[in-house]
Amino acid sequence: MNLTTNEKPQKKNVFEAILARRSVRTYAPDQLDCNTVQTLLEAAVRAPTAMHEEPWAFVVVQDHALLQRLSDLAKPIFVEEVRHRNSQGASHSFDHFTRPDFNIFHGADTLIIICAKPSSPFVAADCWLAAENLMLAASAIGLGSCVIGSAVAALSIHKVKTELGIPDEYSAIAPIVVGVPSGETLATSRKDPKVLLWKK
Repeated sequence: MNLTTNEKPQKKNVFEAILARRSVRTYAPDQLDCNTVQTLLEAAVRAPTAMHEEPWAFVVVQDHALLQRLSDLAKPIFVEEVRHRNSQGASHSFDHFTRPDFNIFHGADTLIIICAKPSSPFVAADCWLAAENLMLAASAIGLGSCVIGSAVAALSIHKVKTELGIPDEYSAIAPIVVGVPSGETLATSRKDPKVLLWKK
């Protein structure tokens, strides 16, 4: 993304960014520039972290051919996972994953993978907190984002980790695509907060 001064979206305050955040699944072909990606990473590392461990490390993929290969590799693995879960009583359908033209990254040109060493019980939580910071920062500057959980199994394969520069001792925890939304993504409804106890 290389926006001129006149094109820059108005920045949102934190609550506006929370309300504006969507899981965006259609993206314009604009590639994010290095400064924009760096801004998102800087937001990510300001997340809360247990015992100040800061376990996160990042892989940024903006190579279209590599993203396509990763999508093609991940789809059948994820479909098999879904079939297994459905055989255990789940009832989710992901038939669109079997279509040759379906890309799990939804046409976004930037994939950011948050990785970490599994060194403490709180590492995954820390990484997901970093992911939320990153996605809210993206929302605040007018970008879209989406967690791509269907990619995790493929990103755990040794040859994939090697190609992406992920050391053996690290795990891919939170894959997120970010980009310029193509069109508007409508808000989905949310249930009211379920309060189990409010004791005064």
